Amino acid sequence: MPMHSSVKEFLEEQTQGLAELADRLRKERIAAARRAATESAARVRELNARVRELARSGVRLTSISQSALQDLIELQAEIVTTAIGDASAQIRRLADTESVRDLARQQAEVLQATRERIVADIARATKILKGAAGDVREVAAGVRKPKAAAPRKTAARAKAKAKTKAKAKVKRAVRKGARKTARRTRRRA
Repeated sequence: MPMHSSVKEFLEEQTQGLAELADRLRKERIAAARRAATESAARVRELNARVRELARSGVRLTSISQSALQDLIELQAEIVTTAIGDASAQIRRLADTESVRDLARQQAEVLQATRERIVADIARATKILKGAAGDVREVAAGVRKPKAAAPRKTAARAKAKAKTKAKAKVKRAVRKGARKTARRTRRRA
């Protein structure tokens, strides 16, 4: 009978040790799941703020492009109106011209005025586009946050390290329990 009771005690100790280990594992898993849920919620909040920021940037970019396009269309309308007016004036002058020499002189004046107008129009178009490009750069600078990637790597490393530590802790507990049980069994035998 003493052998039977020692085996029974051994089995009870093993069962109790395993039950404690299972309970500890369950609690650790619940704690890990809670931590993971908390971290996930924080990441979702960060992502939500980032999405809102990108949406606002998109609205600003749309406004900038619409404004630049409106200015360019107005410039084009002025160019066409001026060109038509100049052509009409040139045709009237041609009708009033008495000699070929006057015609050549008037043509040279018209070409000079047209060249100056084209240069001024190009300068205005360039100014509009440069202004829009500057505004776009400002929006892009506000959206970029390159330092955000580094903490994630650090957080991922810390998370992996904690996971490794938790596994090691569980292994130590299992080994310790097995050693205790083996010692008790040897003492009784």
